[in-house]
Formats: sequence, structure tokens, C-alpha cells
Amino acid sequence: MKTVSFILLILLSLSLFAQDSKMVLESAMAKQWQYLFPGYKFNFGWRGNTDNFTEAKGYDLMEFSASSSKEKVLLTFDDLNKPVVAAGLDPLSYFPEFTWRNDNEIEFIHDSHFISFDVSTKKITLDIPFDKNASKVYDDTEPLADFCYANKMLAYSLDNNLYITFNGGKVKQITKDEKGILNGQIVHRNEFGINKGTFWSPNGKYLAFYRMDETMVTEYPLVDMTARISQLKNIRYPMAGMKSHEVTLGVYDVASGKTIFLETGEPKEQYLTNIAWSPDDKYIYIAVLNRGQNHMKLNKYDAVTGKFVKTLFEEKNDRYVEPENPMIFLKNKPDEFLWLSERDGYKHFYHYDSEGNLKGQLTKGEWMVTEFLGFDKTGNSIFFMSTEKSPIENHAYKLDLLTKTRTQITKTDGNHTVKVNYNGTMVLDNYSNYTTPNAFQVMGTDGKVKKEIAKLEDPFKKEGLKISQPEVVELLSGDGKTKLYARIIKPLDFDPAKKYPAIVYVYGGPHAQLVSNTWMAGAGVWDLFMAQEGYVMLTIDNRGSSNRGFEFESIIHRRLGVAEMADQMKGIEYLQSLGFVDMERIGVHGWSYGGFLTTNLMLNFDKTFKVGVAGGPVCDWKYYEIMYGERYMDTPEENPEGYTNACLTKQTKKLKGKLLMIHGYIDNVVVMQHSLDFLKEAISNSVQVDYFVYPTHEHNVRGKDRIHLMRKVTNYFNDYLK
Repeated sequence: MKTVSFILLILLSLSLFAQDSKMVLESAMAKQWQYLFPGYKFNFGWRGNTDNFTEAKGYDLMEFSASSSKEKVLLTFDDLNKPVVAAGLDPLSYFPEFTWRNDNEIEFIHDSHFISFDVSTKKITLDIPFDKNASKVYDDTEPLADFCYANKMLAYSLDNNLYITFNGGKVKQITKDEKGILNGQIVHRNEFGINKGTFWSPNGKYLAFYRMDETMVTEYPLVDMTARISQLKNIRYPMAGMKSHEVTLGVYDVASGKTIFLETGEPKEQYLTNIAWSPDDKYIYIAVLNRGQNHMKLNKYDAVTGKFVKTLFEEKNDRYVEPENPMIFLKNKPDEFLWLSERDGYKHFYHYDSEGNLKGQLTKGEWMVTEFLGFDKTGNSIFFMSTEKSPIENHAYKLDLLTKTRTQITKTDGNHTVKVNYNGTMVLDNYSNYTTPNAFQVMGTDGKVKKEIAKLEDPFKKEGLKISQPEVVELLSGDGKTKLYARIIKPLDFDPAKKYPAIVYVYGGPHAQLVSNTWMAGAGVWDLFMAQEGYVMLTIDNRGSSNRGFEFESIIHRRLGVAEMADQMKGIEYLQSLGFVDMERIGVHGWSYGGFLTTNLMLNFDKTFKVGVAGGPVCDWKYYEIMYGERYMDTPEENPEGYTNACLTKQTKKLKGKLLMIHGYIDNVVVMQHSLDFLKEAISNSVQVDYFVYPTHEHNVRGKDRIHLMRKVTNYFNDYLK
């Protein structure tokens, strides 16, 4: 469940803060990404294969030396905008986000055109148009346009079919399927690390693409009420235990114009992920996962005939297997590859040859590899990010594949994001920690700082705000065995002799970590605002959340809510031990999985939690989608007890406190049927529940309406808890 909500930049003509140097909720929420965000560097990265780096500052693209104080204007906004306008495109409003293709060319998407621009000649070197209605991941993101430099072709999906634009503008439709069949798009509801639907072969001879047949999946009705007569907007939503879609992988031959499909076999209800091409264009590798998600086969297929060649290896687990990373072929040994797996309980690198023979495990320990960054110039070393130093930190490492020597590159406490230069000798390091909003530096891959670039100013001090500093504490889990990390924020102008109300902010589900050694320990503006208003704010990463290993996350399997709530109640014991929390005034708030836990805690610990606000809550897991739901719960037929125990709808009689449920009317992730069914049962049992709907929003309330949402949540706690 990918539920992290990204708030759009909102340009409102509101004064940001009142004269008493305290946050005003509406203004703070509206401009939190402008004035209260620590800041960032736009288009910050290495210039191609050089040892210089660039950053867009205002209307100029600046170039800096990594080893000296030299800097210059590399490209002005007018230098870029004039050729764009001369090509007949809409003018740019600001520097686009781009990537360096080589030392001189940047590439970006603008006005439904894929553009390559030479910063030395100030000319457009490539301009390939595509349809403005091409498919996107989300409505507010760039289209899924996949460019191949080997053949200068651009692939995209339009009206569920696959198209290619050739260099010169000619367009060819590759598939011609009817409604209910999608080509070249993300499949399996964005699970298993899937973030695209097309895959060019390294030499550009072939284009592999997903074909998803949804015709057998029951249509789920969503209603668009923006028209005078509301319109039905059906989606395909496979619920747990019901019929799922069927996915295959097509391969389009550029030279012949023919398409074949890989023989991925039966049963058709399976998951195809981690798509990878062999370096010579001859083979395609797929992680084939059964619907039960407990048995994965890494299969090899002939790209020309589509025939199955062999299974390289298999992974099984009684709970689940979750492959998320394609194989990584070695730079100087194209017949060998790296594979990331949690088979020993933590995500680590394994070294294989292309026939599936294990050559060794390259990393090992009770920590997680979180990202592969790339190779050095020789191909003898790899770079990656991991949690080896701390579960709440992320650091960069270098691993010599020949000697197996591992070097920690980043040393400063905190969470780092790095970019490795082509030679593998330096990294651009961007980090933050509890006391550092955002810092940038150049480091050698030997771990030595070469150049301090910038330490950005504390945005709260800059705006003259006084806030309460978050603290990170360690607790023991509900079983008394496992370390948990929690964040507590005491009220502004804290007086230990007083008694304060407390709010537990919770998510608690897989693929999320809320407490980390980052700026403000990961707390958001709303948390800080509520502390300013006199609340103690507590957040715990309970068992079931991410970056702590397989056992920590998978403990929730078939028993959603059990371990999570046990750990959250350890947080309540901690609050009680402090002496300054009014235990008669405890609230809880969360969204999505956090909405599920909020409601669950309100029902099952009614003597503890007096007020709750649950957004987009899962109330009955049989209404949730197959991929996520069945991974953690199996099917309702296989796990009837688990589904019954986790069904909040059947527990409405337990509700004693004040509960506000909030839902987006066209939520396509946690459909509104969850909360409506809960309301229906509450009414039948004469239980009072407060309810609010955002008519034009999906799973997350975005844009300016988020200000309304957070005022709604704040008022509810002020009215019933403060």
C-alpha cells in the first residue's frame, strides 16, 4: 500500500505566521514546502562523466568543480527556452528537471516532447513528440514515455495500447486491443517494485512490454460527481480471494515489426516482475511469483521465440516472498549478475552466473541493503546504501567485488542520499539528521570529505518560529524482545508539573518508516503544530513496518493488527511512565493502514483512547485488493479466522469514544465501501460515528483541500480531547 501523501505546492496570498512567532495552521500547511521545508538543490548532480557537478539556481544552471572553488554559469534559462520556443513548443516556466545523457547533453520531457539539449552548442539535438494523453502513473506526474538511445525511439501507452514514435516523428501503433486490456503500463497495482510497463533491450533491437488482461476482473463503480449528471467511472479492482487479472510479456521486434509473447505458462493468475534483459539482447529474465506469493522462480526466456529456457533458482517462504529488484549484470562480466534477496532474513546481495549457479553471498548481517547505486569505472566495485550503521539511518558503502572489502563512505550520523561519479572516486552527498535540516558535500569513496558545499538554514529559525524539538526514544515491543524506535514531541513551553493530552500518530504498516535520524526525526509540520497547541505527540514504528528485516515486518502475516497494536500499547505504557501525560485524554490519528490501526485501537482499547480520526481506513480486508491483501493475509478462504479478527466492521459495538472517519469519495486504493459498511453496522447497532467525505478526492486529500482536512482533524481533537 503506497500511501505516502505528497502535498502539492500551494501558492496562497496568506501571511505565513502571526506576530507571536507561532504557527498558524492554515498558513503553515499551505506553505510548508516553501518556507518550512529545509530546502533542496534542484538538478543537483554530476555533469555526465566529468568530475564537475551542476545545480539550477534561479534562472541559471551553474557548474561547480568538485575539487576547487571554481564555478560558472553553464546555461541560462533564456539559452534553453529560446530553442524550445523556436521549435514550436510552449515556453518553459522554469528549469525542467533533467538528467545528463553525456558530458554535454541533458534530456527532459516538456509539452509532450522528449528533448535532448546540448549545453555547449545551446541547441536541441533530439525532439521526439508523443501524444499528450499518454498514460501516467498519477494524474499530476509526467507520462510514462520510455526513450531508447540505441535506436532513437520512444515508447508510450495511449488508450491502453502501445505506441512507438520514431526519430523524425513517425508514430506506429504496436498493439490494438479493446477495452479491458492494457499494454505498456504498470501492472499488479504498482506492487513488487514495478514502476514502468516497457523495457527496451540494451541494443534497441526489441521492446518488451506488459500486457494485462483485466476483462475477467469485476468492475468496481466509482462516481464522478463534477458533471451536472454524475457519471459512472468504473475501475478494475480485484478483491482478495476473487478473480485476478492475467499478465503476459510481449516482445516487439523493431526490424520485423512482429510481436511474440513469452511462454510464461500456467496458472495465468501469477505475478511477473523484475524484468531484465541479458546484455546481448538474447534473453529476458522474469521473477515469476505464484498468486499465493510464497514461491518465486527466476526464469529465463528466449527473446526471439518466447520459449522458456530454464529456471535459474527458486525462493520459497511460508509467509511470503516479495521480489522487488531486477538482476544486475556485472559491468565487466556479462555472464554474471547480482541478486537482492531477503532469504536470510535481511536484504543482501547474492552473486550468480547466468546459469543460476550461486557464486557467493556478498553482504551479510542484521541490516538491510536499501538501494543499489552502480559500479565504478572498472566494474570491480559496487556502491550501495544500507542500514548497517543504524536501522534509522541510511549510509553509502563501496564493496570491492574482488577482495570483498566493504568501505563505509558516509560517516556523519543521519540519512544520506548520494550520487556516484562515473569513475567511482567521489560522491555527491546530501544528508540530514536531527539537528541538520539539509547538508551537501563532496566525498571521496574512501570516506573523506573533499568539499563542503552547503548546510541549509533551519527554516523555523529563519521564520522566527519557536518549536518543540522532537526526541527519539527506544522501547521494547509487545513481546518484550524487540527494540522499537519512537518519536515524542513535548508541548511548546513544556512544564513537567502540568498534565497534557497526547495524540498517537500512527501508520504501522509495511513499506513505511516514520521515525528516522532525519530533520525533526521525520515529524511533519502538523505534528509540530499540535505540540505548539499543547499536545504530546507520539509516533512508533511498530513491528510490521520497514527497514528492520523480514521477521520484524512479516510478523503481521495472517494476523493484521495484532502485533501492531501490542507495540502501540507499549507506547501508551511509556506515556504513562512520563508523569506529565493526562491518561484520560489520549487520542490517535492515522491514514490508510494508519486508519485501520486508528479504528482498531479505538475499538479494542476503548479505555485508553478517547478520540480518534481515521482517514481512508481499511475496515474489512476482504474488500482490499489482491496483491497487497493476499501477501499479508492470504485469501479469505485460506485464512477465515484472520479475516474475521481483523474485520473492524463487525466490532462497531465496542466503540465508546469519539471517532471521526474521513474518506475520499473516489478512493481507488481503499474504496469507500470500507467506511460505508462500517457506518452501516454502526447504525444497526445504534453506535454514533462522525463521518466526513471529500467529494473529488481519491485516497489522499491533495492540493489546497489538504488545508481544510488538517483543520478538520485539528478541530476534532480540540473539541473532544483538549
